[in-house]
Amino acid sequence: METYADWLRARGDDELRALLSARPELLAPVPADLTALAARAATPAAISRALDRLDRFTLAVLEALLVLPDSDGPAPVAAAVAATADQVTAALETLRRYGLAWGNGTLSTAPGVRHGLPHPAGLGPPAREAFAGYSPDRLIELITDLEGTAPRGFADSARLLGRLTELLAEPGPLIDDAGPEARAALDALAWGPPVGRVADARRPVRVATAVTPIERLLARGLLAAEDDRTVTLPREIALHLRGGHLFRDVPAAPPPLTPAGEPRGEEIVVRAAAGEAAAAVRLIEELLERWGLEPPPVLRSGGLAVRDLRAAAALLDVPEWHAALLVEVAYAAGLLTRSGDLDGEWLPTPAYDLWLMRDTAGRWTELAHGWLKSDRAAGLAGERDERDRLINALSEAMVRSSAPATRRAVLEILADAAPGTAVTEHAVRARLAWLRPRRGGPMRDRLLGWTLREAAVLGFTGFGELAPFARDLLAGDDPEPRLEKHLPAPVDEIVIQADLTAIAPGPLVTDLARELALAADVESTGGATVYRFTPESVRRALDAGRTAADVTELLARHSATPLPQPLTYLIDDVARRHGHLRVGALASYVRTDSSSTLDEILADRRSEVLRLYRLAPTVLASGLQRADLLDGLRAMGLAPVAEAPGGGVIVTRPDAQRAEPPPTAEIVRIRPEERTDAAMLSAAVRALRAGDEASAHGAEQARLRADTPSGEPPRSPAMATIERLRAAVERGGRVWIGYLDQQGQASSRIVEPVRVEGGFLTGYDATRAAVHRFALHRITGVSELDDDPAQ
Repeated sequence: METYADWLRARGDDELRALLSARPELLAPVPADLTALAARAATPAAISRALDRLDRFTLAVLEALLVLPDSDGPAPVAAAVAATADQVTAALETLRRYGLAWGNGTLSTAPGVRHGLPHPAGLGPPAREAFAGYSPDRLIELITDLEGTAPRGFADSARLLGRLTELLAEPGPLIDDAGPEARAALDALAWGPPVGRVADARRPVRVATAVTPIERLLARGLLAAEDDRTVTLPREIALHLRGGHLFRDVPAAPPPLTPAGEPRGEEIVVRAAAGEAAAAVRLIEELLERWGLEPPPVLRSGGLAVRDLRAAAALLDVPEWHAALLVEVAYAAGLLTRSGDLDGEWLPTPAYDLWLMRDTAGRWTELAHGWLKSDRAAGLAGERDERDRLINALSEAMVRSSAPATRRAVLEILADAAPGTAVTEHAVRARLAWLRPRRGGPMRDRLLGWTLREAAVLGFTGFGELAPFARDLLAGDDPEPRLEKHLPAPVDEIVIQADLTAIAPGPLVTDLARELALAADVESTGGATVYRFTPESVRRALDAGRTAADVTELLARHSATPLPQPLTYLIDDVARRHGHLRVGALASYVRTDSSSTLDEILADRRSEVLRLYRLAPTVLASGLQRADLLDGLRAMGLAPVAEAPGGGVIVTRPDAQRAEPPPTAEIVRIRPEERTDAAMLSAAVRALRAGDEASAHGAEQARLRADTPSGEPPRSPAMATIERLRAAVERGGRVWIGYLDQQGQASSRIVEPVRVEGGFLTGYDATRAAVHRFALHRITGVSELDDDPAQ
């Protein structure tokens, strides 16, 4: 008899690739052969994940296969689900592609599916199974009460169960005889779930002695006791109550996407979305620039304090939920991480500096990929968990494993809407419930609402409609060309006015934006950004090590008009006073060339708290630390600077800080719905076929593997090795590599490279007949098979 593994073995390579593409978890790692693949596909976890991907109609067809005694072709299934033969045929093809149904004639469900769906269509087991745990004496009592006489000639349980099943085949008179209250109890279980809780369910009860409605049902075999507290409705009884139907209503097509409001033109939608995308990029840059200088601490629980989240929201002038989203997106994109394990701070990563070097469209693409793949739900920030503990942004309590799948599913539903049509949230929820019926619940509904809200502020949607460049991203295409056309080009010119303000007519180039943020305060944002110069902002630039000439030259170079006199006077005046006082450590001291300035300080009552005393006509000493003394003098309206032991000026505003992610951990834990590329699928199928042949030939296994070339393993420089491997990936070639194992032993491998990323080479190892991952730092060299490695 053909087995499930035999059926898989008879599939073509295209069909196997389709199976592995639909169920990528079966490739972690690649099984040794097709028998191992069949065993892995039947595990409870693998079956559950495959069932979770089925839509409501396809799942109903699978449940019908489990319920119907013989499913030879689509006709009986179509009658059971009230659908056309073509609709059922399409669903059966999906089930075959997922490996959940198999067979060339009579269809069977895959091993493990019955356990994954213990109550198909909401039905309990057939009567023969439901009463299989009953003793022969109890079965005889049931049959006697139903027939009126004791059964004769039934010596074993199998024959008794067969007779009881025949008596329950037409349960109408028995249900009527049990009374209306008992009928109401049956109706409550008829459409599932078919189990209920009853005290002392196994008590022996006869029709003559039954008092309660449940006892009348148990005495007539209309309910079966599973154990002392559980009763089950037999399948025959449920089907009678349902009028022979398996389902109430299972539409073969998804519910329509109801439009929300009047259609809008594509140009309006894409401009609105592109504006939000640019704003998201700008806000994250502004936040990380500030945190690079003034990083917030990491809580002991690992998250971001509420006060720091509120400060970020105030800085960006957005609601707290919006600030939490931006923080989480920066974290997911690898631009933000924590420094150290204890007493750490939230700091930008070196990847942030590389991110700044990209244009706006490229930056948004990185943020969008991070948001799509992150398993963190930003909407949870500020809420409380089941133990009434506060959920902080960036904490582990934000993780929800279903978030990336729900996020992508919602966006794909928006992509299915007609162009120019926004969709109501109710319609999206109904469509998602049909597409993924097993993944419902309150959390999914909340994730759906958060996804729509977050997609709007991140620029995925405009006026509720998915933007064209976001469609490109979902399809795996490059969204940058289409997005870039609708983004304002960065400008390197500002308009400086006599009222000490500067207007940036668009997004600024990175260097100018960073320097201007240092020397001026943002007053308002929008289509244009307004900056204001104040004594404090100019002093901030001077504290950071800039000179008056640096600030003036920068502004003059980027100003569309000559610098107004009020601004140059302001810069010169602040610079004239800046650094006039020098603060050191005695604990600390104050030094100046003007003794009269120190006389004024000592005469000021506000200086009493500074604990100053005179060492010399131009030197004051203090018991305060240098930082405290600097703050105290600045509070008096002075402009001191810190002094090094050699007399040089210490820059009190540190350069931007960066934190490296831990070397053994990813920046963010990501659990996406993996999408394996075609090259990897082809390599996996080839490895499975080779493993199958090796298992079949046994002793000839070594002959099936590729022979390695003679001679020493190849050697080549590291950069040349990587370039050659990438070239082999592009052309689909086969290479000879030298590889060191963990003990340092060198070996030769014949490899068909599939992917080079993350420090690893993934490919089909022809010398081992398996898909393997090679650490790049262990590859000693690479050579084409027709190359001479000695050259």
